[in-house]
Amino acid sequence: MTALALVIDDDPDVRLGCEQALQLEGIATVGAGCAEAGLALVRRAQPGVVVTDVRLPGRDGLHVLNEVRSIDADLPVVLITGHGDVSLAVQAMKLGAYDFIEKPFAPEFLVDVVRRALEKRALTLEVRALRHQLNDRNRLESRIIGHSDGILRLRRLVQDLSDTSASVLINGETGTGKELIARCLHDLSPRRKGHFVALNCGGLPESLVESEIFGHEAGAFTGAAKRRIGKIEYASGGTLFLDEIESMPASLQIKLLRVLQERTLERLGSNVALAVDCRVIAATKSDLGVLSADGRFRSDLYYRLNVASLLLPPLRQRREDIPLLFGHFLEQLGATHGRPVPEMPPAKMQVLMAYSWPGNVRELRNVADRCVLGIEMGFPPFADPVEAEARSLPQAMDAFERAMIVDALRSSGDNMTLAAQGLRIPKTTLHDKMKKLGLRPP
Repeated sequence: MTALALVIDDDPDVRLGCEQALQLEGIATVGAGCAEAGLALVRRAQPGVVVTDVRLPGRDGLHVLNEVRSIDADLPVVLITGHGDVSLAVQAMKLGAYDFIEKPFAPEFLVDVVRRALEKRALTLEVRALRHQLNDRNRLESRIIGHSDGILRLRRLVQDLSDTSASVLINGETGTGKELIARCLHDLSPRRKGHFVALNCGGLPESLVESEIFGHEAGAFTGAAKRRIGKIEYASGGTLFLDEIESMPASLQIKLLRVLQERTLERLGSNVALAVDCRVIAATKSDLGVLSADGRFRSDLYYRLNVASLLLPPLRQRREDIPLLFGHFLEQLGATHGRPVPEMPPAKMQVLMAYSWPGNVRELRNVADRCVLGIEMGFPPFADPVEAEARSLPQAMDAFERAMIVDALRSSGDNMTLAAQGLRIPKTTLHDKMKKLGLRPP
């Protein structure tokens, strides 16, 4: 698309000659006979360079230059001038024209100027794309916080998937930030100007879920006094986020599958099919693959949703991110509550690092909230603040290792080999550490 040259000239012979000269050199062209038609093509065809005669019927080449620069200031404009228009062309150069060509000109000269303009345009678009990627990456790093391997991989996947319309299934424990990831996918996507519609499938009575998702017509059921637009229809052009999808009733799973396949829906009480175009992002804290294999979730819907999947690591598996996350929450909540950000002694941070965080990032944020508010029970209840303050660095390290090993054993079903693999240490090293820490092998 960037290798397309737009030629604007009211003389059809001159316009045809310019186009043929460029086409013979492999440059695609499109032509227009006046400024209005040419500017319409600028918006629709998105050329890489505009070549326009200065003298045009109605609006002249300078008007084209000004309009093109208002559309895209970096789009090169080359002016074709007669002998008496040279001073005008020099003025246009000062106004931002890329170059000018004086009649009569050799076809080779035109090709050379256009090719250089296209190369400049290609470089400009490449720099623009890199800046856009950098801005997106910076935005992601300020929202998906952490430097652990799992978070770095998650940010890369979100970046790669954001500009697509593929359905995404987000897997993660309670409190890991599934809705945050869904919002990031939406905010970085071409659908960002559309609605982000979130629906918790487990937070509504079964009698209301169908109406909430698909909408209804007036009189569709008792109490339906007026038409209601459902979540799917409201999300058209944007993103529909279905949280706790595993709790969706089986009868609604069938209807949702049909909507995803046909891209149409019917409101309750209506026989009219409405076209919908929304991206569906689903989230679950359960393994939908296992549920579908057991017949507790429709396998066809599972495969439809699981086009791309994201796994959110629990906080206990990325403990190195805890200081960064906690510091971020302290600053954020300090500003929210109008309180100073409390200092975090190393001993208290060690307590946070050693805790297993069953509530994940949400629980960590709650602890930060209590710290900013100055509530005494600012840390997990298992921790004795006096004992924590008196704990030495070796003792803190032992507590940290003990917590990680216990968690690895629990996650692996007390399988020593799998636990060692999860901790990325040899099995013999795991035995030695357990013996040192007084942990009995399973």
